[in-house]
Amino acid sequence: MTLKKIADDASAPSAAIVEAMDTETLATTGTLYGISVGPGDPDLITVKALQILQQVKVVACPKGMGDHPGIAQAIVDKWIGPHQTLIPLIFPYVQDEAELEMAWTTAAQTVWQHLYQGQDVGFICEGDISFYSTFTYLAQTLQRLYPETQIEAIPGVCSPMATANALGLPLTMQSQRLTILPAVYSVDEINKALQFSDVIVLMKMSSVYDQIWSLLQQKGLLTHSHVVEWATHPQQKIYRDLRDRPHLKLSYFSIMVVYNNRPV
Repeated sequence: MTLKKIADDASAPSAAIVEAMDTETLATTGTLYGISVGPGDPDLITVKALQILQQVKVVACPKGMGDHPGIAQAIVDKWIGPHQTLIPLIFPYVQDEAELEMAWTTAAQTVWQHLYQGQDVGFICEGDISFYSTFTYLAQTLQRLYPETQIEAIPGVCSPMATANALGLPLTMQSQRLTILPAVYSVDEINKALQFSDVIVLMKMSSVYDQIWSLLQQKGLLTHSHVVEWATHPQQKIYRDLRDRPHLKLSYFSIMVVYNNRPV
């Protein structure tokens, strides 16, 4: 089996690809860069991330809804040049493990078609590449299917830090303990966090905001709780002191910060 034949067959097993490649070919395999693009403001991308973004031949990103660009693509759109190939990848918002696994595999195979030709690929991701990032699943799948894949991750600004900055408050001070809940499905989770944490960051909390508000009212923490919607984006909104806001209608991209033991 020739390398050309394997390239034409995206479903060919990784073992066959490794066997068909000689040492010289492996040495010229491209690198997959995980590029953190920050929480929304395009100027919050790091110098290193921007340099690599503009150097790679291929830019991969999560596909947006319909004909709209994904969030990561929208953030760095002005930095992407006409000489670069853009490949939107489909990552469904589902819980079904089989469907997710199929999506990761398809995305990894698509990216590999460029990497094995020696093209560097930059996968752009909102926030920081290691903070609940789509890139993690893509990288893990590539390493499983094609162990010779070279991967480098470029860190960046993540949303909790951007949220604290939007509020004009330090996220933590001295020996304060921080808890970040990536998704809130039950107020019991917050109750547990309040027992040992000084600062709590609640992500993806819009669907249970009313229940959270009631709990914080019982705890006397509404004056110490704030919400930032779309942090650093042009449509950013800030809600301070939630005492008079029991029924906020928030977007998916909203974060609450609760200062448990600090007057703010």
